[in-house]
Amino acid sequence: MPAQAHISYAATVQYEEEQAACRWEDDGGHVGHLPPAAPAGHWLRISAALTERLPEIAGRDDVIVTCEVGGTRAGAPAAFYPTQAVIEIDTSVFAPHRPAALQPARHGDEERYPVAWGALVHEASHSAHSKWTTPAALRGTAVDGAAQMLEESRVEYTHLARRPGDRPFLRACVGRLVLADFTAHTPNDPWQAAYAAGLILARRDAGILDADETDPLEETVTAVLGTDLLATLAGIWKAAQVTRDEDGPQMLAHARAWCQALGADPHQPPPAPGPDAQGQGELAEAIGETIGNITAAEAATAAIAAARATRAREKSERAAQEKQAALTATKVFAPSTRRPHAPGTTKHRGKPPKSPITGTRNPTGAEKAAAGQLARALRTAAYRERTATVTASAAPPGRLNMRGALARDAQKAAGATPTAMPWIHTQRRQAPSPPLRVGIAVDISGSMHEAAAPIASAAWILARATALTDPDSSAATVAYDHFLTAITAPGRTPDRVAEFTADGFGHSLAETTDALSAGLGLTQPGRGRLLVIASDGYYAPDEAARAADRIKTLTRTGCAVLWLAFAPDPRPLPGTTLLELADLARATAAIAQAATAAIATTR
Repeated sequence: MPAQAHISYAATVQYEEEQAACRWEDDGGHVGHLPPAAPAGHWLRISAALTERLPEIAGRDDVIVTCEVGGTRAGAPAAFYPTQAVIEIDTSVFAPHRPAALQPARHGDEERYPVAWGALVHEASHSAHSKWTTPAALRGTAVDGAAQMLEESRVEYTHLARRPGDRPFLRACVGRLVLADFTAHTPNDPWQAAYAAGLILARRDAGILDADETDPLEETVTAVLGTDLLATLAGIWKAAQVTRDEDGPQMLAHARAWCQALGADPHQPPPAPGPDAQGQGELAEAIGETIGNITAAEAATAAIAAARATRAREKSERAAQEKQAALTATKVFAPSTRRPHAPGTTKHRGKPPKSPITGTRNPTGAEKAAAGQLARALRTAAYRERTATVTASAAPPGRLNMRGALARDAQKAAGATPTAMPWIHTQRRQAPSPPLRVGIAVDISGSMHEAAAPIASAAWILARATALTDPDSSAATVAYDHFLTAITAPGRTPDRVAEFTADGFGHSLAETTDALSAGLGLTQPGRGRLLVIASDGYYAPDEAARAADRIKTLTRTGCAVLWLAFAPDPRPLPGTTLLELADLARATAAIAQAATAAIATTR
């Protein structure tokens, strides 16, 4: 379709309702003014929303936007009618989105359909800046076609000076506005080649397209027009782009210069292809390749933007989760209470739940021995070899390197400035051992009833051994079902073994992990970090999914996660190291090995 189809000053085709009204009036009937048929359903809502947002784009509040099912009256994807102050948009440019999903009244929704929004921006730029008309006597002539073609890039250039943020939308719709003008049957004659250059290369110089994107078309057009003629035409469209909105005579002067450069009579229709036309389809192919380059660039930009948005969203979600985790840790480890805590933002209703802790007892000799063995293993794992720093110098202290000494003597004998460093000094420093942070999550749901005693013992051994390892090491234990109950708080060494019952309901492992992570800093580098989960893993799908997400976050930061199972057929969550244990002695050795690995990989 020609460029002038995007803006029509002539009388437009009437709708069927208008034609019927005219026939009725011709027959003597009386009818009032009938407006154009309104789009139905969601398209009526979308049209109203686009009309409401048009003033921010065009700076005009008297233009109506309508979405037309089946195409605009002008036949273009979008068109502006100055005499009616109407912009029409073909509903097909919103594909593949369903009309029910379109919410253009919501700022930012336009990012989902940039082609359609770009068409709206283009026609809005016409409504704001196309303030001149071609005289009626010149309509349909070569000078009219050239002037309307030059107007396409001029209004976009002027619009971007006001709203540079609309550039991505104008880029996105270039293919829909331009590509349909050219087909495989379009001849490669000078007028058509110049027309393509005026629509696409001019948009490059207007700052809408990038130079590398338009290289295929520029090569094809140069082959048809020659370098000098293309440079002349480029000078014309650049001059047109800085022409004032109201200066119609100057735009017509640019159009006449365009016709003169191409040897066309400005007062006649656009020239038909001559016998020397260089084939067919090459222009359309070059334009298609150019549009493909633009589409690929836009897709890459969109992918980068989506990745950034995803990272920002994930960062925001992590910050919110960390804030909630800190709040949970504060409530769970509050020194004034050991009552079960209901996780989440909703308060627990009804009678407060009873604490699962039934009492404490003195550790047995076997438990004390196991704690001592585990502490020694942890200290051994935490040991760091001394670091050695080797420096070379021209003078002592250090060990004399004879080769370096001979080289220095040779340099002196030759009259050169000595550069050899014959003395080697090695300085060794003790590397600090990292402290250990151990979080212990104990499942006290009904299915863990038989394992309550060995888990209580293992939890005490872990906490006690961690405290014996280093003064800066710390452990904490939380029992969980639907509620969270602190058995030991960070920084508090348990002297006695806490015994508890396992007859609860539900599994709040995700919130337990949050509390331990926030209370002990399990996501912070620079220390050995270990999360030990004692459970059979029989969780509801949503409980397992939320807990697995927390475990994935921990393992990403370098925290080891150990899953202890004291019953057959466990279901550990992904990202954990499973240890199926039948007796406490094996548990101690396995825990020591896992904790040792956690310290060894500290970063």
